[in-house]
Amino acid sequence: MSERAAPYYCPYCGDEDLRPSEEGHGAWECAACNRAFRLAFLGLLASGLRQRPPGEEPI
Repeated sequence: MSERAAPYYCPYCGDEDLRPSEEGHGAWECAACNRAFRLAFLGLLASGLRQRPPGEEPI
C-alpha cells in the first residue's frame, strides 16, 4: 500500500511551499501565506456522478 498523496498547491493562495504540520494526519502548513489547513476524505457519494442530458441546467 502506498502513502497518501500530498497537496500540490495551497487552497488559499495557490503557492507550492507546503509542509506537513505537527497537528496530525492530513494537516499542512503554507509558508507563503502562513496558513494551516487540514485535508480529509469524506467518503463516496451514494448516487455517484450523474451525467446530465445536453441542455439541462446544473442543480
